[in-house]
Amino acid sequence: MLQKADGETEFQRLHAGATPISKQTRRFQLYVLLGVFDFVAILLAFLAAGLLRPEPTFGSNGLRLAMLVAPIYALVALNGNAYGYQVLLNWKKGMAKAVGALIFAMAAVLFVAFFSRASLEFSRIVFATGAALAIVLVGLGRYSFNSVVRRTLGAVLRTELIILDNCDLPPLGDAWVIDAAAYGLRPNLRDPNMLDRLGTAVRGADFVLVCCAIEDRAAWSLLLKGTDVQGFVLAPEFDEAGANRIMRYEGQSVMQVASGPLDVRSRAIKRTMDLAVTVPAIIALSPLLLTVALAIKLDSKGPILFHQQRLGRSNRLFSVFKFRSMHVEDCDADGNRSITRNDRRVTRVGGLIRAVSIDELPQLFNVLRGEMSLVGPRPHALGSLAGEQRFWEVDQRYWHRHALKPGITGLAQVRGLRGETRERDDLVKRLQADLEYLNDWSLGRDIAIMLATFRVIVHDKAY
Repeated sequence: MLQKADGETEFQRLHAGATPISKQTRRFQLYVLLGVFDFVAILLAFLAAGLLRPEPTFGSNGLRLAMLVAPIYALVALNGNAYGYQVLLNWKKGMAKAVGALIFAMAAVLFVAFFSRASLEFSRIVFATGAALAIVLVGLGRYSFNSVVRRTLGAVLRTELIILDNCDLPPLGDAWVIDAAAYGLRPNLRDPNMLDRLGTAVRGADFVLVCCAIEDRAAWSLLLKGTDVQGFVLAPEFDEAGANRIMRYEGQSVMQVASGPLDVRSRAIKRTMDLAVTVPAIIALSPLLLTVALAIKLDSKGPILFHQQRLGRSNRLFSVFKFRSMHVEDCDADGNRSITRNDRRVTRVGGLIRAVSIDELPQLFNVLRGEMSLVGPRPHALGSLAGEQRFWEVDQRYWHRHALKPGITGLAQVRGLRGETRERDDLVKRLQADLEYLNDWSLGRDIAIMLATFRVIVHDKAY
């Protein structure tokens, strides 16, 4: 059923954080619940099998075997996409992936047991019975879980958003539709505030389709590439051309022009790492944070923290936290003027904390709030200049770097691409590094960048 949202009231509701029928969080919760189902099935299967041999030999009670099989199964299942959108969409495919991962895990346990000679204390009856029961229970669990998915998400498992820019469409399935003009959305690559509105409008959507005039498609395509969504533009003229690489949506031809760099599983892994590092780091660094805060307060008048609007994921604006390093009257809220060597605006304490990048530490709280990540493209102020041009005027691909959360550190920083942007080329090199990071993200690379950051905390461009 087509759902229409028009006007300022609806935009204010979205801007307040109530995304239209967002299903991303609910899908992630279902992935976690499905993992619990699988673990309980494996545990019950081997516990039941363990009743066949009550003597306390290796694995005979089933619990130890379950504790061996379950972790291996979890790793193989996660790596094999046994918990993903397609699995929720098609329970048979999910069951096949889960059973395949379970068989691999049990084969691995047998292999290790054989070569470690643990099989001498190994109850084959318990293992064989537990293996058979686990396959049956995991399969039944996947089958029954399908009804949980349908009750939770309905017939449509994703949030679909259609943006109409001077364009009319017939009803297209169960989609949320907004009028671009009513929301103040237009294909303008030189308006960061409009991009913030667009980022807010598409937040929580899995699929975004823009219907617009042909001459505006290129601009809309560039705008969508900077959002963390699957982005499409309507292209009805391809119906006559018979193009075979154009996707179909409710009988209409659409071109995919953007895709989020990370799927839900990868975002969850990245967020888990952020929290696993950030929470202990804040606790461990609390004496240093308090000492710096006291030094700033004693050194000059004004607040301890400096807040500045910066561009975040999907080009949405957020307030970044930093220790104040300049005199209050000289603070540059828009970032129109970069810090230079021996800058008179910098306080005595400010010069010290900037030299070793301590002024950036409050951004750990931005990570905790979910506005930033430990690793990602560095967030820039709206007034930042490369030479005499705004950053987004130098290269239109600039907006693409915001398809991920900004980071405290990033690939550009560990490569030494930091400090002033005096020339156009200073920004282009950083942009290329940021886009490389987006196109080739991995957890291992994030860890490598964090470790490499310790080598460049003190550098000749820190002033």
